[in-house]
Amino acid sequence: MKKYLKIGLSALLAIGLLAACNSKETKNDNPATEQQATSQGEEATFPLTMTDVTGKDITLEAPPERIISLIPSNTEILFGLGLNNEIVGVNDYDDYPAETADKEKVGSMEFNIEQIIALTPDIVFAHESSIASLDGALAQLEAAGVKVYVVANADNFNETYTTIEQLGRATGKLPEARKMIANMKAKVEEVESKLAGVEPKKVFVETSDEPEIYTPGKDTFMQEMLEMIHADNIAADTNGWYKIDAEQIIAKNPDVIVVTYNYVPDILTKIPQRAGFDTINAVKNKAIVQVDENMISRQGPRLADGLEELAKAIYPEAFE
Repeated sequence: MKKYLKIGLSALLAIGLLAACNSKETKNDNPATEQQATSQGEEATFPLTMTDVTGKDITLEAPPERIISLIPSNTEILFGLGLNNEIVGVNDYDDYPAETADKEKVGSMEFNIEQIIALTPDIVFAHESSIASLDGALAQLEAAGVKVYVVANADNFNETYTTIEQLGRATGKLPEARKMIANMKAKVEEVESKLAGVEPKKVFVETSDEPEIYTPGKDTFMQEMLEMIHADNIAADTNGWYKIDAEQIIAKNPDVIVVTYNYVPDILTKIPQRAGFDTINAVKNKAIVQVDENMISRQGPRLADGLEELAKAIYPEAFE
């Protein structure tokens, strides 16, 4: 009989719907971050021992030849490192790159533990957002000889770079990881240079449709991205992701409305039809735009491209 591991809402948020919600205060004692900081200049040699976010030491005798990823952000990093042949299992939600379609799916909000064990991975890369739900399964996997490395949830770009460096080190792809980070930093610098001296705009980011409209406030990854491109988040007076009333949006009068979901057909034409929205500057100026939520939420190599897409959506004139 198959055994499944249930993962709560936090994992669903992490896989692309509302990623990076954890507060920055939880990162101060992150052992994985400390290890990265002390080993930045070292080359990855095997046998290799690394400490994950839970404080657990993982020892690898050689670069893993069979890898399972339990979250899309890790999967995108691993493919970006050139590990297509080594990846044997991925999350059901994985959709990038296209090669993920050819991999075994081991679950999304429920993981098939027996299937993971049967795939005989050398290592499984999990995520901090699912630690509570993974607790019982970790012992089951470890008893079967499966190594599980839990990656920290990143609250900003620097912590994303740390994750990439760690996955590169663990898989023997450290040079590729550092090249990936360098390319991301170059893209970020390019975007920021184009926005030098730009007049800040008031922005509202909508992550779900009415009647329950949700938005990211301060201490979120989205807030950092908006700050990087000199945009004023009208929801920054509240912590985390929260439900906001239509009346509040109208009163705050954003210059731009950014929609990060695509499950509602014709949403860009429906938003202006909401009661009272005709008074909002973004509606008056037809500044309602839609961006790829995966590119701006998955903590992986496409995040820098997501920053550029967000910047173009808010400041199209700077990229003409």
